[in-house]
Amino acid sequence: MADFLDTGLGTALLIAAQGLLLIGFVMISLLFLVYGDRKVWAAVQMRRGPNVVGPWGLLQTVADALKYVFKEIVVPAGADRAVFFLAPMLSFVLAVTAWAVIPFNEGWVLADINVAILFVFAVASLEVYGVIMGGWASNSKYPFLGSLRSAAQMVSYEVSLGLIIIGIIISTGAMNFSAIVAAQDGAYGLFSWYWLPHLPMVVLFFISALAETNRPPFDLPEAESELVAGYQVEYSSVPYLLFMAGEYLAIFLMCALISLMFFGGWLSPIPGLPDGAFWMVAKMAFFFFLFAMVKAITPRYRYDQLMRIGWKVFLPLSLAWVVIVAFLARYEVLGGVWARSTIGG
Repeated sequence: MADFLDTGLGTALLIAAQGLLLIGFVMISLLFLVYGDRKVWAAVQMRRGPNVVGPWGLLQTVADALKYVFKEIVVPAGADRAVFFLAPMLSFVLAVTAWAVIPFNEGWVLADINVAILFVFAVASLEVYGVIMGGWASNSKYPFLGSLRSAAQMVSYEVSLGLIIIGIIISTGAMNFSAIVAAQDGAYGLFSWYWLPHLPMVVLFFISALAETNRPPFDLPEAESELVAGYQVEYSSVPYLLFMAGEYLAIFLMCALISLMFFGGWLSPIPGLPDGAFWMVAKMAFFFFLFAMVKAITPRYRYDQLMRIGWKVFLPLSLAWVVIVAFLARYEVLGGVWARSTIGG
């Protein structure tokens, strides 16, 4: 068996099996993410939420997905059919592709590349094209306005996300997620993680992630009150399902990035407890819970407020933080807390 895996065919089959395993985990997680999202909203609004299909309503998301699959696909008159169908597929495929470099444990990663952060943000920056293509191809003013909003919004907050991550790269001296987690492995458990030295940027990163993934209170590209669901309004059946799946996978990806870069990834929060994939998944689930709570309790921002926060508040703060972290790392302030590449974690 080992000899077969050393061959080209064996390596290809092994990579394919690992890829299918990763996709299976992501898609199964998607079912529970939607269920958990709806349960959190229901609890905040003092109602039950999904509770009929399956035990405790666990199969409600499966029933909803099957409903979309069997619905008729309606294409608007005058729409560009090729681009109309390519847009949701692009959004979904790119959202899945970004997971290839996300590690869940030491060595548990499909592609352990040295520029993993660049790969994730290159893929994430392309996701805006799915939204733009969907809005333009629909041949309707409401989707088109929604797609224009999304382009401006996602580009704006990608800038602050990138600058915040530069601070993590300066501290670690690497763009590999496994190296970033290893740099946070210290004797003080959760107090050795990056959330403490990079505390101001944790909040900015979380809020920017909300805007980047079009989540409330920044869901302006699909604001129902003025754009009747925005760029998705002309979509039905499976194309709409692919848009929604891509959006939730992007949200879960942001939860993974927050866990890896600020909260130790698969590291145990208490010294002495074993590290493992359980901690990684638990942290991702916790941050998704925060995403759901924000949607349940915060009102929507106006579009001018959204853009003002991105360009006039988050951009200057994140840029200033890059300069501050560079200074703190260069002179190894407080024993090199911001220079983990120097002190080795």
